[in-house]
Amino acid sequence: MRTTPRFITNIGVRSPSGAAWNVDATNFSIFSRQAIAVELLLYETEDCDEPMQVIVLDLERQRTFFSWHVTVKKLPVGTLYTWRVQKPDGSWWEILDPWARAVSNKKWNRSQAVKNSSNGLRGIVSDLHYNPANLPVNSKPKSLEGAIIYEVHVGGFTQHPSSGVRHPHTFKGLIEKIPYLKELGITHVELLPVMAFDEQDAPDGVMDLGNENYWGYSPYGFYAPHPNYCATSKPVDEFKELVQALHAADMGILLDVVFNHTSEGGEGGPTIHFKALLDDIFYHHSPDRLHYHDYTGCGNTINCNHPLVTHFLVHCLEYWVNEMGVDGFRFDLASVFTRGEDGTPLANPSLPWSIELSHALINTPIIAEAWDAAGLYQVGSFPGTRWAEWNGQYRDVMRRFVKGDRGLVNKVATCLTGSSDLYADDHRQPSSSVNFITCHDGFTLWDLVSHNEKHNMANGEENRDGTNDNLSWNCGEEGETNNPYILTLRRQQARNFMALLFLSQGVPMFLAGDEFLHTQGGNNNAWCQNNEISWLNWQLTETNKDMLRFVRELIAFRRRHPTLSRPRYLTGRIEPTRGILDITWHGVNLNEPQWDNPESQILAFTLAGSSDVEEDLHVIINMSDHAIYASLPVIAQRRWYMAMNTAAPSPDNMIERTNQWLVTGDRQTVSARSIVVCEARETVKLAL
Repeated sequence: MRTTPRFITNIGVRSPSGAAWNVDATNFSIFSRQAIAVELLLYETEDCDEPMQVIVLDLERQRTFFSWHVTVKKLPVGTLYTWRVQKPDGSWWEILDPWARAVSNKKWNRSQAVKNSSNGLRGIVSDLHYNPANLPVNSKPKSLEGAIIYEVHVGGFTQHPSSGVRHPHTFKGLIEKIPYLKELGITHVELLPVMAFDEQDAPDGVMDLGNENYWGYSPYGFYAPHPNYCATSKPVDEFKELVQALHAADMGILLDVVFNHTSEGGEGGPTIHFKALLDDIFYHHSPDRLHYHDYTGCGNTINCNHPLVTHFLVHCLEYWVNEMGVDGFRFDLASVFTRGEDGTPLANPSLPWSIELSHALINTPIIAEAWDAAGLYQVGSFPGTRWAEWNGQYRDVMRRFVKGDRGLVNKVATCLTGSSDLYADDHRQPSSSVNFITCHDGFTLWDLVSHNEKHNMANGEENRDGTNDNLSWNCGEEGETNNPYILTLRRQQARNFMALLFLSQGVPMFLAGDEFLHTQGGNNNAWCQNNEISWLNWQLTETNKDMLRFVRELIAFRRRHPTLSRPRYLTGRIEPTRGILDITWHGVNLNEPQWDNPESQILAFTLAGSSDVEEDLHVIINMSDHAIYASLPVIAQRRWYMAMNTAAPSPDNMIERTNQWLVTGDRQTVSARSIVVCEARETVKLAL
């Protein structure tokens, strides 16, 4: 007996792609040049095994320009769906909609998906009109001028029991921590991948230890928030609530985006969507089309500069800005974006330029990790005009300098002034340089000063994974110690790193937890550690409250000193509003920088205030193992006050403005491996 379909259908339209819901009907559309037959499968719940309705699309009426489409009337929000497509070889594949705005992974099993033609991932029909605070979602994004970027893993930020949140490991849990971020002084939160990713994409040896793909660099749902970061069954709503909560606190949100590969992997990987729909277009292949080229270390590489793929990726970014309200993006292994269809780097690749020139993205910060896993390194030369970059050279120079390498003062000075050697010749600005000492990838700040070697045995790869070139120094003993001298030196070195970061022109970024000395026990590649190795232990905010105070006051110091985040490069010429040079370099003695001394570990500079009401700054950096007695310049009608001394105990290592004391004499003692900063203020005029 023939049964009546549960939902009435109509022909539908080809645009937009994905599932476009309204009260009367939901239009479904998917693009494929390979499919010879297509069906839409509707599921009632996340757990059910069989669809409640299978809709067979008519080749003649429901395919337009390789887009297959159908309208389903009166479909409830929350309905789950998949597509089933037939390839030219006759095989059928049940797949996830690449344009799905929300996904369910309750039925996902990667090891089974490799063997089966049905993968278990399902799209969720979503109402995109939700606006939790009735605010304009697409307000002008916060630029990187004056930015303080805080790199956060959504799950690990609140997973530890000490976090004290009601919804750990979720977007809602992060919302609960916004007051902490506000008090710290953060302007932009940069989230590790939050587009739906495969936590099961890890080698067998890693999975056998109970580990997983924790960081999230294995995407399958480019339009969908990661379902495991959601406390409810409404991912779109929850993510919008996070965005608006951050905006209400005057903070921007940046997404770490993985557009270089997908979780479908190489020949042995599962078919999730693109392998069935657009395999010949979406990925780089060998000339015989039998193998996937891998410039990412993850099995496949997205063919970013094919016009259709470029459009898909740019439209995805526009969706996250226009519909979800995010402020900007950081792009993982972005040098993949410059490779042509044969893998050769292009002079003018379409994807970077299309992102830069998109009208919807015209004001959004775009930040490139300007290298890939196949050896392409483009720091300082990434295509485009307004791209910022993760400045890996800054990281390496500062690490070497603080651990004690000699003869680097030239390079340090360049880093401190915004890396003009990398960006000025392209008429870029200091904000093109995103400066960092640590990030998710590598040692935490505390591990950087506590370990000479990586300790990654817990990852299940016999300590072969992770870089061996950490440019770190353990201060005399490896790992945990009870030696009070070493512990004191480590804390001082941590303050030195943070001080240099926030005294540098450009955009500072640091890893969440570094402000209270979070440790991963020397693991410099914790990509698979969804456990206490990675989770932030909020008890450390009390244990290391002196460090937390130092960082909080250091951020406040930078934010009240516009001269530390100038929009243009320093010139060494007269600052018009101050009547002194905008920057003057020194060594132990005034005007005697040791540029040509291969043993030098000392650098000082005087930085003019950017206005007549801003204090001038004098910075003395001594990374040698002995104290120095450095000269202080004389500035007419101003006197020096002590603002920072990284060798001093708290609270004298970072002194609030109202508590600063007058520096007497024309020289200042600077302890070994420490940094001193003084502020010049106008002298009080006595009435006659």
